[in-house]
Amino acid sequence: MTMASRFALRGKSRDSYLELVRAFPLASIRSEERLEAAQEVLDGLLARAGTDEGVDMYLDALSDLVAVYEDEHHPISPASDADLLRHLLEAKGATQADLCRATGIAKSTASEVLNGKRPFSRSMIRKLASYFQVDPSILAANY
Repeated sequence: MTMASRFALRGKSRDSYLELVRAFPLASIRSEERLEAAQEVLDGLLARAGTDEGVDMYLDALSDLVAVYEDEHHPISPASDADLLRHLLEAKGATQADLCRATGIAKSTASEVLNGKRPFSRSMIRKLASYFQVDPSILAANY
């Protein structure tokens, strides 16, 4: 069955897209072997210097197929508040003392969060989001 499309690739972009589809067809990933092969194709394409619209479109489609398989077969649990706070501190190059001075969060409260004994409160989420310049929803995932 042939379907009309609202977009069309032309010239070199069309050729590169079709070449990639012939080499590694875009189809649902149903095994670890197919996943590994898809990841190798993705890695190779991402390492290329300079791509065209056809390659970019193929990359998007193959990435979506990989994501669907991984979401179903390799789910990732959300990070704990302690892990998230440790990561944000490390990424910012800040210490617990820096955090407490800048946000007004008590040192004991920060320690309890970092030790997994206490979750973020709404007040902490607002202060941390401002300090780390992130969307509050990132910090509220476990709330």
